[in-house]
Amino acid sequence: MEDNFERFDMAREPVRTRWFLRPLTYLLSITDVILHKVQINYIGGTKELKPPFLLLSNHNAFMDFKVLTKAIFPRRANYVVAIDGFIGREWLLRNVGCICKRKFTNDITLVRQLARVIENGDIAVVYPEARYSLCGTTAVLPESLGKLCKLLNVPVATFICRGHHVNSPFWNLRSRKVKPTEADFKLLFTPEDLAAKSVDEINDALVQAFRYDDFAWLREKGLTMKGNFLAEGLDHVLYQCPHCGTEYEMTSKGNEIICKHCGKRWKMAPDGLLSAVEGETEFSHVPDWYEWERAQVRAQVEAGTYTSGELPVEVHSLPNSKDFIPLGKGTMVHDSNGFRVQVKDLLGHEFRMDIPVASAYSVHIEYNYLNKWGDCVDLNTLTDTWYTYPKCKHFSVTKMALATEELYFAWRRSIGKPCRPGLA
Repeated sequence: MEDNFERFDMAREPVRTRWFLRPLTYLLSITDVILHKVQINYIGGTKELKPPFLLLSNHNAFMDFKVLTKAIFPRRANYVVAIDGFIGREWLLRNVGCICKRKFTNDITLVRQLARVIENGDIAVVYPEARYSLCGTTAVLPESLGKLCKLLNVPVATFICRGHHVNSPFWNLRSRKVKPTEADFKLLFTPEDLAAKSVDEINDALVQAFRYDDFAWLREKGLTMKGNFLAEGLDHVLYQCPHCGTEYEMTSKGNEIICKHCGKRWKMAPDGLLSAVEGETEFSHVPDWYEWERAQVRAQVEAGTYTSGELPVEVHSLPNSKDFIPLGKGTMVHDSNGFRVQVKDLLGHEFRMDIPVASAYSVHIEYNYLNKWGDCVDLNTLTDTWYTYPKCKHFSVTKMALATEELYFAWRRSIGKPCRPGLA
């Protein structure tokens, strides 16, 4: 059934940041920059780089936005932001220069808007990972990124923040008082470089530029996290026990992550290293544990056995920037056919969203969204966003995110077009 909800105007021209809001964006950013003693490294002349140019940033925490704003001030920019960021504040976000995007959709309108930003003589800021990093390492980049660089034909710079994940990880936003953090603001390509390189060469250079590992960085810098809650929430990411292999039975408390099935416990040290309280330490580095989970999912995908099963869900729709609309309760299945969600509202109206494997190389997830709704999968079309909340105990949205990527990679291989490393 089709709904009649008002839709967000995705095609509206991007607004050049209003002059009276530019100092405000700076003032709202500078406090965290000072508090964390952020070191911004200007590489290749970026301190004096004049717009227009394309600026590609990694995405570890909300502080990324603040540090980037400080780094480019007083130059004017437009930022690509997901639609949930606009809830209840569309006027403000549009007028500080934000451009709305529904995550992991192929949207030619966005390309036209970025081209307009460049025509206006401003900075086009894009977060190509399109979600916060789950464990402080690089997420997959879209293969179309190299084509975008070619199309815009302006200087391309990267802005890679380090330390923001270990300070305030996606799975537990409490500050761990990590300082100093740092960011590398680097000129990667001039227009002449872009003209001389193929799309594949540009993409390879972007993948290399986006390599980061916050936990490794923390130790390399000899820094530590502060607090007695360092592992709380980590079980959202590390959902499978490497000792007994059981899924969905991990929990966490204080500085420990624990398997409820076999009882094994690991403690996180201030430098981010994990160590088993008793017995062998299977993984001391959080990203290694996470990649081991990916390998388990990949094996299921290749064997044709991966499925979430039919999960009971509650769905909230976000057709516009006003607020979420409770759409109804129903079921979700994620398997080799992609996502299939069916819901029914209180009046008996039925709604359905299908996201085929070939149409989404990744998916956005949330942990305990807004501290009240629980974990969810954020599914998008060009006209709607469904925040889909499984209402059961035995599932992991992290596993669904990993499976979305591995299913997409397998589909690409099946049609003879395997992805280049780091790209989708």
